[in-house]
Amino acid sequence: MFQRDAIGEFRFVRCSFDAATGVAQLVYAFDDGPELIETVTVPGAPFDLDATRTHAVEQALRLLHLIAGVSYYKAAVPQRIRIDGYDIDGDTAALLESIYLNGLGEFAYRNGLDLHGRIRFPHRDDVDAAAPSAGLREHALVAIGGGKDSLVSIEALRTLGVEQTVTWIGGSQLIAACAAHTGLPTLNIGRALAPQLFDYNRHGAWNGHIPVTAVNSAILVLTALLHGVDQVVFSNERSASYGSMIVAEDGSTTKEVNHQWSKGWTFESSLGDYLQTHVAADLHYYSLLRPLSELAVARQFAKSTRYDAFFSSCNRNFHILGERPISRWCGVCPKCHFVFLALAPFMPKPRLVGIFGRNLLDDPAQTAGYDALLEYQDHKPFECVGEGRESRAAMAALTTRAEWRGDALVERFAREIMPQLDQAALPIEPLLVPDEEQRIPATLQERLGAHFAT
Repeated sequence: MFQRDAIGEFRFVRCSFDAATGVAQLVYAFDDGPELIETVTVPGAPFDLDATRTHAVEQALRLLHLIAGVSYYKAAVPQRIRIDGYDIDGDTAALLESIYLNGLGEFAYRNGLDLHGRIRFPHRDDVDAAAPSAGLREHALVAIGGGKDSLVSIEALRTLGVEQTVTWIGGSQLIAACAAHTGLPTLNIGRALAPQLFDYNRHGAWNGHIPVTAVNSAILVLTALLHGVDQVVFSNERSASYGSMIVAEDGSTTKEVNHQWSKGWTFESSLGDYLQTHVAADLHYYSLLRPLSELAVARQFAKSTRYDAFFSSCNRNFHILGERPISRWCGVCPKCHFVFLALAPFMPKPRLVGIFGRNLLDDPAQTAGYDALLEYQDHKPFECVGEGRESRAAMAALTTRAEWRGDALVERFAREIMPQLDQAALPIEPLLVPDEEQRIPATLQERLGAHFAT
């Protein structure tokens, strides 16, 4: 058994990078227990780095070591954290404590844990000197996950003439096929978790959701510096900043738990600012879709049929131990429910049904899943889905369309749910207006706005 309650300390033992092979080692331990060794393999070795880029890579490696540790820390959530081999300043500690506390919010909620005041990273009182520029060239590493969002970003950057490399982590065949279909240069990064973690999970460790986008961001930051490029681009829309509103059983309190906190604006802005002050002043970390709602992204995706046979946002196709791509869409998970609903107002019905293989909105068995998306007698699912107001607006729009309004769930919404809602909050058009909150480089902002407006 894994004696999680007997563990007193989580240790960041050491981290290293071999420029000849492109392999980073991230080493952790509980108390004086066995070393847990994770590896990240960046293609393109050997890497020839000058002194300035070497320093930036070292800072990025340490940041990855510290962020990726969340996968292991959560197994026991001990009271003490120790960093061996190097120290960190107060800014770094504050960033990490925010990532661990908020990124483990769903994990803590589901396991009945209170992590407030428990996560404290030891640090110096002073602040590191501002990082210099690393001499990076203009080029974007664009994270692809195989879904509609990253494909919208990729095509927008292509239209704007931005040189890019489509990048992903792990061995997903589905993502690889989708990336290949872009016709752009690709980069597949390897990541292998310490094998003992899976044993711990089977024998009593705390387990649950981690801020995986934070880990992936740190991996892509290291990769960008090794390849000497100045942009790490994700495709997180503004809806990611809003979580599920959880009401206490007695109805006395309500709290927000955000499954996708590390896809939200608070994380993006904090990490982006930190990288430019502590890692490399000329490194840009941003989400190209931050100004857009999920519905606005769906509208952009619907403008082209290029990826209809390749994309999938169904998380049941992906698993930490591999992939089960029997079908690109399971049709019963919250992601399938939401993507179908989000695309429906902007896509001809035969095209959408053809993508999914069936009409999810004409299946009464899907009622509970859609009620959760609508935040009707349930909270928003713990998934990367849009806000409840987006789902309500999309469903309301379908009630006015002859091809959709007779479907079982649309008809039920019109009859049972819509009369209870504030009608002024149902129009879809206000949700398609871009927001001002974003970190997109100034050289792209105006042209990108024009592109999304067409």
